[in-house]
Amino acid sequence: MTTNTENTLLPAYLAVGEDALKRGAVITRLKARLDKMGDMAFNSDEFDGEVAEGADIAGACNTMPFASPVRLVYVRSAEKLKKADAEQLVSYLASPSPTTVLALEAEKLAKNTRLYKAVAGVGAKAVIDCAPPKSWELPKQVRAMATGHGIVLTEGAASALVELVGENTVHLDNELKKIALAHNGGDPVAEREVRSLVARTSEVKPWDFTAAFAERNLPKCLSLLGKMEGTSPHVLIAMCTTRIRELICAQSMARRGNPRGVAAALKVPDWRVKNHGAWARNFTPAELRQALVASRDAEQAMKSGSDENEVFYRWLVDTLNRGEARR
Repeated sequence: MTTNTENTLLPAYLAVGEDALKRGAVITRLKARLDKMGDMAFNSDEFDGEVAEGADIAGACNTMPFASPVRLVYVRSAEKLKKADAEQLVSYLASPSPTTVLALEAEKLAKNTRLYKAVAGVGAKAVIDCAPPKSWELPKQVRAMATGHGIVLTEGAASALVELVGENTVHLDNELKKIALAHNGGDPVAEREVRSLVARTSEVKPWDFTAAFAERNLPKCLSLLGKMEGTSPHVLIAMCTTRIRELICAQSMARRGNPRGVAAALKVPDWRVKNHGAWARNFTPAELRQALVASRDAEQAMKSGSDENEVFYRWLVDTLNRGEARR
């Protein structure tokens, strides 16, 4: 099996990343491509990296195909291979069979491991990155996934689905299948329909709460707060205080005429602060300074024995309600 054209299969591939749906799609496409070349019923082997032995995998790779120009050896959970078994594959990849495609699937496999390097060495396109999208990109991806099930989701519906289900793309896709079966008519699926059909299976992430805080959306904050039993008020007020400092920075950069300089000033990636400019406009400079001072007092009250939940609740309400009369 030569590799002189872009359309020629490489002797090995590694689908690696935490996006299980993407990994599954990579393996499915590879199997479909091989099915067109020959009968894979007699020419494929599958192994589980958690229990498989490297010698067995290498042996399957060196087996000649039957009534087909190529065979497939698929190893799921390749990151769970024992070191000695992974070394067997490294040795195999030094001189791979020209009639076998070795497909490795792994949730995580460090780039500095010998197995990763061995696969990467067989070709520039041998490693397929299956990293999950950033959390703020998920609703857009969910809307794209929905079209594959014959439905259209509004932006609010997609955001609600991510909020309820979490960031696992396999779980999101399963819920989209259920929504598609229940949805009637050709109208887009709205947020209310999603919330009526989908049960919450994920706990609210603290950064979702701090985003609602920066939006100055008290009803949303209170709603999320009731679903965050695993996060302490100490953690939340610390995160909110950090967000306040970031918004003070965003206001400062805006006054200097450099609103795009927030990321550099905070030494974070641009995507981390893409909403900070809009969020900063929800508060006056005086309100942010007062919120910062009040957060210090609230933290001291928590540490002195006051009811931490009550202290945080009062600080949150006072901070987000402050200035309502002015608006």
